[in-house]
Amino acid sequence: MDAIRFTLNGAEVSYAGSAADRLLDVLRNNYRCTSVKCGCREGECGACSVLMDGVLVNSCCVAMGAVEGAEIVTLEGYRETKRFAALADAYGQVSAVQCGFCIPGMVLASEALLAKNPHPTEEEIREGLSGNLCRCTGYNAIVNAVAIAAKEGDGLW
Repeated sequence: MDAIRFTLNGAEVSYAGSAADRLLDVLRNNYRCTSVKCGCREGECGACSVLMDGVLVNSCCVAMGAVEGAEIVTLEGYRETKRFAALADAYGQVSAVQCGFCIPGMVLASEALLAKNPHPTEEEIREGLSGNLCRCTGYNAIVNAVAIAAKEGDGLW
């Protein structure tokens, strides 16, 4: 089998393992992207969220064979952007981070939402984050953070 080639956080990489391996496992074990968490293995919690060609996906549900030629962005790569800085500042302003387990997925879900809709309503924010479970914050602080980032980061998205 030929190696699976893809872009990870801006760098061209290849994976010589099985096409049936899960992207989640490969990201954590082979590329040390520890922001990608295994929460449920069923695509229900969002802790393993990554951007694949700009679309938010649950990496626990993506086989490596589907990654050929794709661009994958994890929090490790996203945190180098101005957009991340705006979100990080907004999350900090309202203390939206508690235990931190869900936050990488929440931040990438926030990015995916704002990339499509730079000025979302509260309802649109809640829907955009709905694939990510948080057991600590009660969501309101995270929703407020996304609204702040949309306002203060106007023009970034």
